[in-house]
Amino acid sequence: MTKQEVSRARSTHRLPFQRNLKLKEPMGKEQIHGKKLNPNYVAGFVDGEGSFCVGISKHKTLRRGIEIHPLFEIEVRADDRKILERILLTISCGKIYDCSYERYGWQPHSKYKVGSTRELEEFVIPFFDQHRLQAKKAQSYRIFRKVVMMMRRKEHLTNKGFAKIVTLRNQMRKIGRNQDRFISVKTARVRENRSPGGVRS
Repeated sequence: MTKQEVSRARSTHRLPFQRNLKLKEPMGKEQIHGKKLNPNYVAGFVDGEGSFCVGISKHKTLRRGIEIHPLFEIEVRADDRKILERILLTISCGKIYDCSYERYGWQPHSKYKVGSTRELEEFVIPFFDQHRLQAKKAQSYRIFRKVVMMMRRKEHLTNKGFAKIVTLRNQMRKIGRNQDRFISVKTARVRENRSPGGVRS
């Protein structure tokens, strides 16, 4: 299964990771025509609606058997999709996915995601280093940045580096609403092998 899978809520009637054919293909900057936003507006928007997270899940083909996947994302209702398109153009990377929550009776959503460590290092991190977050999310970003840079240096492949990333990830989980919900590596496999919208990162 490629990384280009369309976001969707999990269904017990679909095979694992099967794409919902009712949803559009992911959209990148090549398919988007519009104007960039003021970068400071984007930073403020991310302060309120963005998410920096580090997922840990089992992966059979990796030597350690565990995959680390940092992810920057913003999810909004589908009728606000245009703002995500302009944010993507402003940051210059990532893709926009459709999210279907029909089984829950929820409105459809759209999600902007950047999960490539290369794109995170080359585009996302320089953007937020220059246009600083002002709210509590800045704490999550600083930890997230450390994890991404460690992975780009291949430190996650060592026992010491992996343990450090797990510690940093748990620090992120203690920030804000999750501060009383410490998650271990064992339970993280279940909770974090998909994003809040039900998508494998």
